[in-house]
Amino acid sequence: MKRVLIIKNEITEISKLVTFIETIGEELGLSPALVMSLNLALEEAVSNIILYAYPKEFNQDISIEAVKENNALIFTITDTGVEFDPTKGGDVDITLTVEDRPVGGLGIFLIKKIMNEVEYKRVDDMNVFTLKKLLE
Repeated sequence: MKRVLIIKNEITEISKLVTFIETIGEELGLSPALVMSLNLALEEAVSNIILYAYPKEFNQDISIEAVKENNALIFTITDTGVEFDPTKGGDVDITLTVEDRPVGGLGIFLIKKIMNEVEYKRVDDMNVFTLKKLLE
């Protein structure tokens, strides 16, 4: 199975991503809980690109490819925004209170907790963010 979704870097496009993931979940017979977790991780990754990778009013495409290989579902998100490696961020100290915790980083933390593997590469002036989830 291989599916591709191309969206614009506009926050309103997130609804297309949700439908994309739900459709894949139905095709593969994934549990609602797993689909919800995948939605959370992918929405966070794509939202970060939409909000931070491009100057305002700079309309570009974001590609999300989903591939099922053996017992894994692999999502590859590609964009031409500013270079940013989300895997380099430190882990968030979730033992701190909301008031004491610095702003930012919680979304990346969630992505790393939900997915089994995350990888970032910069290839030909493009960000390539790969998220892998093992299917049980």
